[in-house]
Amino acid sequence: MTSASSPEGGSEERAGVVIVAAGVSRRMGDLDKVFAPLLGKPLIAHTVSAFEECPDVGQIVLVLHRDNLDRGRWLVEAEGWTKVTGVCPGGERRQDSVKAGLDSLSPCRWVMVQDGARPCVTQDILHRSVKAAERTGSAIPVVPVTDTIKSVDADGAVLGTTARETLRAVQTPQVFRYDLLRSAYDGGLDDVTDDASLVEKLGHSVRVFEGSPENIKVTTPVDLLLAEAILRSRAGA
Repeated sequence: MTSASSPEGGSEERAGVVIVAAGVSRRMGDLDKVFAPLLGKPLIAHTVSAFEECPDVGQIVLVLHRDNLDRGRWLVEAEGWTKVTGVCPGGERRQDSVKAGLDSLSPCRWVMVQDGARPCVTQDILHRSVKAAERTGSAIPVVPVTDTIKSVDADGAVLGTTARETLRAVQTPQVFRYDLLRSAYDGGLDDVTDDASLVEKLGHSVRVFEGSPENIKVTTPVDLLLAEAILRSRAGA
């Protein structure tokens, strides 16, 4: 990928980013995790800033719940983010929100899809995601599963124990060629939990690369405390 710092590197050669933050935070109680305070800023600000600072990124679309659109647009102005080209409403499901963001992007070489609630993503992960995607056109960050995994029935009885050696927990950003992800979303929106699942349905190979245990997704109040500890440790606070 041509770097944003290269004179010939137009935005169409760099990545477009869809940051998905349109959920309703059911597991956070009364707290809206997207705008929850985290080291003096809304959580979503940490996520967006990582991509704003990445030289591989040319444009960013922020997908929010309709109730948060005005707050999101205000934050873009307050933070002075120059790469955010749109703030749009999401849909009922995650895949609906991703499609809304994808529809708002200008055509580009690569698309990164990022959970808005992953405020601890690093420049190293962003750079390696692009390098990994260059081999097959799609790549996702993963970490090994360390807990024992059991399958259970509806009554809570154990059906079996899954060998964890071949299991990986998936993170974001997930990176795809623009045309490949566009084809996946134009082909219909089944109920899936990530974008790679739609690409896999096309019969396309998805490559994995090493993520980070610190690249957590905030879904509970405890996760918010952990994210704060991670960011403080990086700042040397």
